[in-house]
Amino acid sequence: MSSVNTAIQLITREQAENGTTAAGATCSPALAKGPWDYDLAEALAGVPAYGPGASSADVAPAATPRQGQLPEEYKQASDAELGQRILVAKAALGDRAVILGHFYQRDEVIQYADFVGDSFQLANAALTRPDAEAIVFCGVHFMAETADILSAPDQAVILPNLAAGCSMADMADADSVAECWEQLEEIYGTEPDAEGRVPVIPVTYMNSSAALKAFCGEHGGIVCTSSNAKTVLEWAFQRGQRVLFFPDQHLGRNTAKALGVPLEQMPMWNPRKDLGGNDEQALLDARVILWHGFCSVHKRFSVAQIEKARADFPGVQVIVHPECPMEVVDAADSAGSTDFIQKAIAAAAEPTTFAIGTEINMVNRLAAEYPQHTIFCLDPVICPCSTMYRIHPGYLAWVLEELVAGRIVNRITVADSVQDNARTALERMLAARP
Repeated sequence: MSSVNTAIQLITREQAENGTTAAGATCSPALAKGPWDYDLAEALAGVPAYGPGASSADVAPAATPRQGQLPEEYKQASDAELGQRILVAKAALGDRAVILGHFYQRDEVIQYADFVGDSFQLANAALTRPDAEAIVFCGVHFMAETADILSAPDQAVILPNLAAGCSMADMADADSVAECWEQLEEIYGTEPDAEGRVPVIPVTYMNSSAALKAFCGEHGGIVCTSSNAKTVLEWAFQRGQRVLFFPDQHLGRNTAKALGVPLEQMPMWNPRKDLGGNDEQALLDARVILWHGFCSVHKRFSVAQIEKARADFPGVQVIVHPECPMEVVDAADSAGSTDFIQKAIAAAAEPTTFAIGTEINMVNRLAAEYPQHTIFCLDPVICPCSTMYRIHPGYLAWVLEELVAGRIVNRITVADSVQDNARTALERMLAARP
């Protein structure tokens, strides 16, 4: 099976030549261009953006990191040449560098990864290489921050393209969360109840900045992943009367609903409105306060797509990620993290048809890895994670060759003052095993 990038190139070429496509459709023809074209466009406009793909309509904050210009030699190199340069650099570096590749990363980059997994699996994988001088994280910014927090001080964490951020993570910033917290304290106070539970516990999804992880660590809160969100919410309810969950509303809602929390006790907090757009009584009655954030990849999946899959493939097993909207999770056969999805397919003993609701690069890779099954993405339009897709073999070759030359570029560092509290929240998460 061809890679997602190869499919995108084919589709856009056919569209340009005759206005028709034999291989499907993409959400943007700009996906066929090199990511350095987006770097240049942002530099000329003076405004950051997430780039083409699922998050193209999301507004990037002014402080969003931007990538400088990739040296011309890497832009002009063929795929074969870049591959050879990466392999030579990897061999020269040996155990001095470890390459981590997220499930959603393009195949052209994943093939060079020493470890493949979700954000937290990769941060833990880096811990198995304490002698590595450099951790090259082929993921997005918050993942590299987490790796820096958990790794040794003398290890350099490198993000091949600084513009590889996350629109969901950017939907909750430290100032907005702090302002929300102040308003909630005015309503709830700070005194615990008769059972010793404080009025509210902050819970941040792994897909958030180090600053928000630190906020949770400082205020008695915790970090969660999509794998242990249920366990983390149970942990929080033992310690607090309510939970403030950010930045992903859908993971929070789906997890709390599964625990029996009524929807009317899960108000949404819109940071652009006073009291988040709620009245005081709604907040007093709340069990979980959901932040107005979402993943633009998983927001694309719909009940109509599931209905079509069931009509086209009777008996199909529909598995979606819990970042999908509630009605999509309810209509699916099961929902779980990227690791859950992978394990569910690996465990299927008989040939099965799977319709998957998560990022296309992972779905495409699963289809290639398990040819005995029929595996396809619920969304018929090829629309990868905008920011993950900004990492290209050219950037990987560049950062590796710079390391060979004794230079560290694109290093991600988290300030010590932030690291301490963020590590506290992460350690609480580590202790909250499902």
